[in-house]
Amino acid sequence: MFQRRPLILAAAVATLALPPFALAQAKLKVAAVYTVPFEQQWVGRIHKALKAAEARGEIEYKATENVANADYERVLREYATAGNQLIVGEAFAVEAAARKVAKDFPKTMFLMGSSGKPQAPNFSVFDNYIQEPAYLTGMVAGGMTKSNKIGLVGGFPIPEVNRLMNAFMAGAKEINPKVEFSVSFINSWFDPPKAKEAAFAMVDKGADILYAERFGVSDAAKERKVLAIGNVIDTQAQYPDTVVVSALWNMEPSIDRALKLVKDGQFKPEDYGVYSHMQHKGSALSPLGSFEKKIPADLVAKVRAREAEILAGKFTVKIDDGQPKSTAK
Repeated sequence: MFQRRPLILAAAVATLALPPFALAQAKLKVAAVYTVPFEQQWVGRIHKALKAAEARGEIEYKATENVANADYERVLREYATAGNQLIVGEAFAVEAAARKVAKDFPKTMFLMGSSGKPQAPNFSVFDNYIQEPAYLTGMVAGGMTKSNKIGLVGGFPIPEVNRLMNAFMAGAKEINPKVEFSVSFINSWFDPPKAKEAAFAMVDKGADILYAERFGVSDAAKERKVLAIGNVIDTQAQYPDTVVVSALWNMEPSIDRALKLVKDGQFKPEDYGVYSHMQHKGSALSPLGSFEKKIPADLVAKVRAREAEILAGKFTVKIDDGQPKSTAK
């Protein structure tokens, strides 16, 4: 027994010498600040990925939704002061404030939705670069329209929206060069009634397929008995006879990468945009589901062939961040 005491004492000293994380296997403290509700599709995908990490026991997660732009800096500072190791959010309308907070808290890591560049030493950016599945959904729309008129309703004409609309339009044009587009922006990230009214106006002008970049558009399509193409999330279960297919965004590759880097002490400022590409499983074409038998087989074959080329790196969807314009007469 006396011979064991030095071993026990040595083990205890070695344990005390370990860093706190190894001692308790502490979870990473992660916070998120969102300017819109969790149910909004874009934020919902980030929230989903973080909740999955929380469910796996990897992180302690706190989030605040519906934060006004004027309050964004204050909430960021509160989370940083509270010792959160990673803060996630969207800085599109509050770039200066978010970057200022990051400078003031260099030991806190930030992963923010942004149209800007990474900022040393701790500010990484991401965006939903899902132009590849958006192109594929455009192909579907171009082949499904009977009036050759498609309506697109977006939030704001910023790069993250523009690139998806432009890709969608290019895909539709590949299949149907005669198609015309009506493009409208509601200047809001979450105003379903306003999006719905904009969509109604397009149907009144002959559009028989609507690109639902915002919530509210699919409701208009359902009421007017036209088709809709989804964006970011798959809402076909809610609109089984309306939403044909969607371009899905999966934030898990980006979130899981950031968490690992923070945990390993390797987080650095970088652009996470590439992790939204299909090759990284950051985006995908949704299952055809209830429209499996309604889309012509030859159209499905063309879409699948193009999808395979994208995944194999043999076809590149152009990233066009310019504001899309209406072409309908």
